[in-house]
Amino acid sequence: MRSEPEPVPAHVAIVMDGNGRWAGRRKRPRTFGHQAGQKALRRIVEHCGRIGVQHLTVFAFSSENWKRPQKEVSRLMELFLHALDKEALELHENNVRLRFIGDTGRFSEELQSRIAESEQLTAGNDGLHFNVAANYGGRWDIANAARRIACDIAAGRLQPEHVSESLFQRYLSLAEDPDPDLFIRTGGEMRISNFLLWQSAYTELFFTSVLWPDFGPEHLDEAIASFRARERRFGLTGEQARDRQG
Repeated sequence: MRSEPEPVPAHVAIVMDGNGRWAGRRKRPRTFGHQAGQKALRRIVEHCGRIGVQHLTVFAFSSENWKRPQKEVSRLMELFLHALDKEALELHENNVRLRFIGDTGRFSEELQSRIAESEQLTAGNDGLHFNVAANYGGRWDIANAARRIACDIAAGRLQPEHVSESLFQRYLSLAEDPDPDLFIRTGGEMRISNFLLWQSAYTELFFTSVLWPDFGPEHLDEAIASFRARERRFGLTGEQARDRQG
């Protein structure tokens, strides 16, 4: 009798931490670590596509990262441009839909244009939904949603009594995607660092000391194995959750 395949999380979110420390251990500049981190990301995107993950959201650049040394920030922007030029077409050829979330208006006009072009190129794809959080913060996301709701109420398009959790979620950056099932942070830190605050209310968290450039498919498989071993109750008792699962 053939056994049912193990479930794969539909949506995986990743804080890609440790690029700078990885480079420092090799006595190289931090930007060397960011370049290695891009290669790691490509491996993970490919692996997600192979194993059936439907949504992948990664934290590429937080709204707090502008505080880093200007040289590093400038180099990161260059890497973004290079990656878009190099990867967008290949993502499209592999049926991946690429979307950026965050306040991208702070980026240069050239980078904003490349972002728009890559999103438009892949908009019709129905394979892996790959979200890149850039100049993103969870608090910004919630405040931005509240501001948009307030504007709709002021314009008469919405009544205050209609505001609910489900309506609020439709104003967030990931309104088109389900909440993450699995949240992974590399690099050894055990915090979510203002990433997907609203969406992670019932997400399973997995922390690893592996630095992001060293994170490969085998480490993602380890995180998914941990996810599979957990009982997701969503506020129910264990017995209720098991009954609901059948």
